[in-house]
Amino acid sequence: MDFQTKVELPAGLPPVSHAERILLMGSCFAENMGRLLAENKFRVDMNPFGILYNPLSVSTALVEILKGKVYQEKDLFLYKECWHSPMHHGLFSASSPEEVLEKINTRLSQAHRSVHELDWLMLTFGTAYVYEQKETRQVVSNCHKLPESCFNRRILSVDEIVNEYTSLITSMVARNSHLKVLFTVSPIRHIRDGMHANQLSKSTLLLAIDRLQQLFPDHVFYFPSYEIVLDELRDYRYYADSPFSILHAPSVSVGCPLFVGTLFGGLLFCRNEAGDHCHRRYY
Repeated sequence: MDFQTKVELPAGLPPVSHAERILLMGSCFAENMGRLLAENKFRVDMNPFGILYNPLSVSTALVEILKGKVYQEKDLFLYKECWHSPMHHGLFSASSPEEVLEKINTRLSQAHRSVHELDWLMLTFGTAYVYEQKETRQVVSNCHKLPESCFNRRILSVDEIVNEYTSLITSMVARNSHLKVLFTVSPIRHIRDGMHANQLSKSTLLLAIDRLQQLFPDHVFYFPSYEIVLDELRDYRYYADSPFSILHAPSVSVGCPLFVGTLFGGLLFCRNEAGDHCHRRYY
């Protein structure tokens, strides 16, 4: 009996060389990919804002990197004796605004210096749901445990995502004609609203990425990490110890002597000569 559904890996993806500059942004799945690429000595920068889950937060962060924004105290807020940025992960939070601004602006400056020389921009979307601050109507990247009453929660439309990234990719390619953008969708399930709502969210992301591929066929690519993890690696041997880890943190980073001949299929989803997956726990 065959316990796997083999997912067809995309053909014709440009290979990544160790000489190329790569920026990874997005969900914790992007962190795992970036860590593995860094271990294999690729020139990687990842998540200058920390983990980001929704497409609008990722695009806003990219625009701020491109413009070289310098954060000021007015961009922060104090909550429970800690200063936070609504655009940043909690790793940037601290007890004083000066410390927060030092961490934020140092990372932003580092990312800004290299963003116009990128060869690859690798973006992983986690969810199409966003939280908007009621007062400002701005989408936040992190709620920092503020009361839920401070936010409106909604799902993005395919058109919203496509319009946002059409403008962003057009401007980036105009300045950097060799830039390649690789999209992935995180296989980690967001089940707050149930499995059906999670599927609607993931479907929205997949449809938007497909539209962007059609609009930018020479610059936008897709790697089927979502499909591989949910179908080909659905056996729990490929996950961390918890039987429920597929909802949170799939352990899909594996090492193997024979790499799959795609962009980094061989780095993330490796098969041995018999076609079976080699795996090791990564969390």
